[in-house]
Formats: sequence, C-alpha cells, structure tokens
Amino acid sequence: MAKKIILTALGLIVVVGGLAGVKLLQFSAMSAHAENAGPPPESVAVTEVKEVTWQPTIDAVGTITAVQGVTLSAEVPGTVRRIPFESGALVKAGEVLVELDSSTERAQLQAAEASAELARTNFENGKSLQKSGAIASSQFIALVAQSKQADAEVVRLQTLISKKTLRAPFAGRTGIRNINLGQVVGSGDAIVSLQSPDPVYVDFSLPQQRLSELTPGLEIRVRSDSFPSSTYTGKLTAIEPELDPVTRNVKLRGTLQNPKHELRPGMFVRAEVVVPKDERVVAVPATAIMYAPYGDSVYVVGPAPAQEGKPADPKKLVAKQAFVRLGGTRGDFVAITKGLKPGEKVVVSGAFKLRNGAAVVINNDLLPSASENPKPNDT
Repeated sequence: MAKKIILTALGLIVVVGGLAGVKLLQFSAMSAHAENAGPPPESVAVTEVKEVTWQPTIDAVGTITAVQGVTLSAEVPGTVRRIPFESGALVKAGEVLVELDSSTERAQLQAAEASAELARTNFENGKSLQKSGAIASSQFIALVAQSKQADAEVVRLQTLISKKTLRAPFAGRTGIRNINLGQVVGSGDAIVSLQSPDPVYVDFSLPQQRLSELTPGLEIRVRSDSFPSSTYTGKLTAIEPELDPVTRNVKLRGTLQNPKHELRPGMFVRAEVVVPKDERVVAVPATAIMYAPYGDSVYVVGPAPAQEGKPADPKKLVAKQAFVRLGGTRGDFVAITKGLKPGEKVVVSGAFKLRNGAAVVINNDLLPSASENPKPNDT
C-alpha cells in the first residue's frame, strides 16, 4: 500500500514538473517574440536624390505698368455733346472720344473769318496805294497789323474748337468714363483713363548685392496669381542709375509682351531674372522637407543596422533623420546645399508619422507628383 502511494506521488510530481517546464518554455518564447517584434513598420513613399542642372534666377515681386498710360482731361470747359466710345473699349490713335459743344465758338469763327477777309482786302488795296504814294507808311503798317490780327483771331478760334474735341493720343483700352451727355465739365476735369495693353512694363527692385549680375537684355519671367497657369517672358530693359539710399535697392524695369491683355497696370506679379549660367544642385521635392525652428531635416531610408552580433538584413528598412541646409527653389523642388548626397532615398510622403530609426516599408503607389514648372489646375 505504501509502495503504491509513493509511486502515485512520484507520477504526480513528474506530470506537474513536465507541465511547468512546458509553460516556462512557452513564456520564454513569448517574451523573446515580444522583445523582437516592436511596432509594425510604417508605409512611406520615397524618391532618389539626384543632382540636376538649374539655371539660376533672381526672384522679386513687381508691379505691372503701362508703356503708355494717361488719364485724359478736358483742356477747356464746355458741355458734353457726344461720347462715341464705350467704357473698356479698344480705341485707335486719333479716334474721337468726347465732343464738347462748340456752337458759340463756331459762330465767332464765322465772324472772325469775315473780318479777316475784309482785313486782307484792305491790306491788298493799301499795298497798291502805298506804291503810288496815296497813303502814308503809317497807315499801311496799320493795315498790315489789322490783317495779321484778324488772321490770328481765326487761328485762335479754330484751336479752341479743336480742343472741344478730345481724341485718343495713342491706341489703347479705355477705362470707365467719368462723364455723361449734357454734363458741364471744367478745365482739367478727368474724363477717362487710357492705357496701352501690349506691351507692358514690369517694375521691381533688387538688393545692391545683385547689381553685378544684372545687365540689360537678360530674360525675365513673370507670373501672376490671377493667371497661375501662364508665364510671361520679356527682357530687362532699364536699370536705375542710382540706388535708394534707405533700402539700398536698385530699381529695374522689364518689357513684356502681353498679346492676350491679361496683365493690367497696377497688377502685383512675381518676377524672376534669369542669370545666364548653369549650376549643378542636389534637389528633392518640397514634400520631403520637415521644417522646424531648430533646423530643417529629411528622413533617409536605408537598411536596418546589425544588432546583437546578427548581420544586417537588407530587407528591413529604417528611416534616419538627416538635418539639411536649404538653397533655392524651382517649382516643387528645393535645392539642398548640405546634408544629402546623390543616390540616397528620402521620404516624400508619410514623413510626419516617423521618428528617427523607425522601421518602414516602401509603397510608391501614392508618390506625389513634382515638377520644376508646375501647372496648377483650378478646375
């Protein structure tokens, strides 16, 4: 009996020990798996860093100015009798814009012409009489003066009548008229604005440090927020000989072709002067840049480093943060002057969810498009 009890006890000890050993092995495996598992890798889109050739540009903001532009005013007072143009219309040089009432001046002109004709007749008669000695020289001189005075009065009235008709001094587009039929206008009253639409000037300023790079004839490119898909090209035509003593900026003027009349005087634009030399730069899409007050950075994707004596697995990728120094921009790209080398792969989508050393997997299905000359689509 005692022997059976001892054997049963030994059997129970063996079973319990076996179960405990199995559980210990399971717990150990689970612990090791938990230590090696870590968080799942993040899905990111990457692009390869490349060295490209850029043509340097000098950026500025400018204002469109008409090559010829003026606000037309009345030279003489009068009553508006006819307005043969419409607001915002294209007019030709010499085209009649406004006619003021000149009936009084025309009546005075008829009387002046009659007086001038009489003065000329008296002058011709006096010339014959002077040759025969029938009149004194002083009387003949008076007849000459009367004839000239009468002719001058005719010219004066003709000039006054011509000033009652306002004509376009050059071809251009009219603004909104400020007068109406029957309105009495005074001398100097504004009537309408007239601007030549093509070509146009772009005026802008640059710091004096850029002066050595500027020469007349350089290419200029202009873009406007009003027409984001259009780029207007022209030439640098004038450089101000003196600098602003307060800002130390030099004023520049370029001439642009404007065949569609999209650029209007007074419009704000972004201008860039193209410098005639090429430079090699390392550029990445702007979406790769992580901007921060303490320094800008990107995430570079590479193989995970070896751990605990195990060789590195090229299939496992991690993202490492690299601080960079930024240069100029060109469309959707940013030049990197320090911190990256050609051939490296940087994260361009999904960088916001990464940390230094985070495991990643590459998925370029959602790779954002990037262009040096983007064409925004507003539709």
